[in-house]
Amino acid sequence: MTVTSVLVANRGEIARRVFTTCRAEGIDTVAVFADADANSPHVREADAAVRLPGNSSSETYLRGELVIAAAVQAGADAVHPGYGFLSENADFAQQVQNAGLTWIGPPVKAIELMGSKVESKKMMADAGVPVLTQLDPESVTENELPVLIKASAGGGGRGMRIVRSLDTLQSEIEAAGREALSAFGDGTVFVERYIETGRHIEVQVMADRFGTVWTVGERECSIQRRHQKVVEEAPSPLVERIDGMREKLFHAATLATEAIGYEGAGTVEFLADEKGNFFFLEMNTRLQVEHPVTECTTGLDLVSLQIRVAAGERLPAEQPATRGHSIEVRLYAEDPAQDWQPQSGAVHRFEIPGAQFEVLDKASRSGARGTTRGYIRVDSGVESGSVVSTHYDPMLAKVISFAPTRDQAANLLAKALQRATIHGLKTNRDLLVNILRHPSFLAGDTDTAFFDTHGLDVLSLPIAQGRGVELSALAAALADAANNVERARVNRGLPGGWRNLRSQPQRKTYDDITVEYSIGRSGLTSAVDGVTLDGVELVEHTPTSVTLDVNGIRRTFAVSSYGSDVFVDSSLGPVRLVRAPRFTDPSDEVAAGSLLAPMPGSVVRIAAAQGDTVTAGQPILWLEAMKMEHTVTAPADGVLTELNVQQGQQVEVGAVLAVVSEGAEQA
Repeated sequence: MTVTSVLVANRGEIARRVFTTCRAEGIDTVAVFADADANSPHVREADAAVRLPGNSSSETYLRGELVIAAAVQAGADAVHPGYGFLSENADFAQQVQNAGLTWIGPPVKAIELMGSKVESKKMMADAGVPVLTQLDPESVTENELPVLIKASAGGGGRGMRIVRSLDTLQSEIEAAGREALSAFGDGTVFVERYIETGRHIEVQVMADRFGTVWTVGERECSIQRRHQKVVEEAPSPLVERIDGMREKLFHAATLATEAIGYEGAGTVEFLADEKGNFFFLEMNTRLQVEHPVTECTTGLDLVSLQIRVAAGERLPAEQPATRGHSIEVRLYAEDPAQDWQPQSGAVHRFEIPGAQFEVLDKASRSGARGTTRGYIRVDSGVESGSVVSTHYDPMLAKVISFAPTRDQAANLLAKALQRATIHGLKTNRDLLVNILRHPSFLAGDTDTAFFDTHGLDVLSLPIAQGRGVELSALAAALADAANNVERARVNRGLPGGWRNLRSQPQRKTYDDITVEYSIGRSGLTSAVDGVTLDGVELVEHTPTSVTLDVNGIRRTFAVSSYGSDVFVDSSLGPVRLVRAPRFTDPSDEVAAGSLLAPMPGSVVRIAAAQGDTVTAGQPILWLEAMKMEHTVTAPADGVLTELNVQQGQQVEVGAVLAVVSEGAEQA
């Protein structure tokens, strides 16, 4: 069997990832796209693209019959599901094959067996794989808390809740079920014991139809937010430390793979403790988001192997060795400091120095086969000018490093992220850099409670601090002045802020930072928030670049403006500023106690009525955005004097959802 044209039943970076391998092997590519993705890179890069009318996943990427019809229409002879959406849907896999197309994935029966996390755990226990016991929600006791509610049909943190009080168990089960239904089309959830400080370890497997099973190294994915992985690496620091653990993990993964007659790429996931004991969590019957770290440490192209196995080829008897260390971080459009609020809107500029947006370059392909130099790989679904919508996951890119040692890989990745140009949306970039440089991370102490242990507020602090922020603000003001001079009709030859005789300095205000400066015969005089910046001399300034001499050290600041937003990039770290308006529009002001929509979304539930007395932190309503539910709570004790939305209503970011008035009397 020969595969000549592949439709990828997915979007964004995973579609681009599969297309890269197809191009390298002379295979035609077909994309499908929702209306919101019409201008996305994956659509442009495909040889052919078919529109799926609508925006939401349920209208488009989850409509298996539309995807198959698109494959037939475009002349594809195979379908690759990527991950998420329909990738672990056994009915879809069967329908693909019924249409005479090659399914680039495991057998339908294997998907069915692993598709229910409830039933899969019973099967794994019978096969000799250690598992955690499922709990009956009706009989959970205080002694068994905390417990974890988990979607049976999906992953990626959706449909998952930690419950620490029996009073909230039922409501959280219902919320998890709604989220799972929205994300996966199946609202079934189950309950199991929650291990507070476990290590998330997984084994990459690759199997063919002739009985060959590879265990291609393990990955550690313990640092997570909302049960969704943020940092992944290979090999695992825990497994490296404990003698004999790798062999036991690989044996358990092989048992699991053989028990269901698996074929293709899959991942067997385990939860481990610090002593090396581990328990089966689930088997993902698809390519994983974090597969690049395995490719970097083995030199394999896992997508190529998927295609070859699906076409009936044999795997070599001997699996490849691993070498070096690889770390992947997920760069999200979100605000970690504000309860991980997802962001939507334009990505003005997106560049990562030294990295290629072609995911398998020569360095990646050589991987463990002998390279002694580190490199950066980027798998991304966006580029400069892209728009992040509210309909899908807010991941911008996966940024991956490879180096001979773990410390080198961490340092290389942190530096690449710090120097990246990311203009537009708020991202978790600062958080990622701080994690990679944290002493506990560098020591390999990375359990699932990493954020709770080390403080999300501390880990989310901006990379640029103190003098770095002050100098960046000064650079922004000087670039703004240079821009004004360039646009001026008179005195264009004089530098901005230049004065022959000393007078009042020029003043620029950004957020809560005030910059004052003057440029005269004696050079630059500057102050930030009333404090003089000593030892700072101006070398040159243009509307987009400012070079300062700071106590004998020259630094260049790149300055970019988009409306009132100003982005300053330098070796001191990225700084985002917002120009303060000269005049305030009274209509822009909102009443005290207003609950503003943190992102565009849909109101899925309302828990209070106008006139109710509420307390600080009490849930008022829930918004669904990017397939996750977000709770909007009362900011203080008071009365809900306004409720401006109803269930099912779509709202824009910044909309006033409700108003809580402190000290008001109930009507």
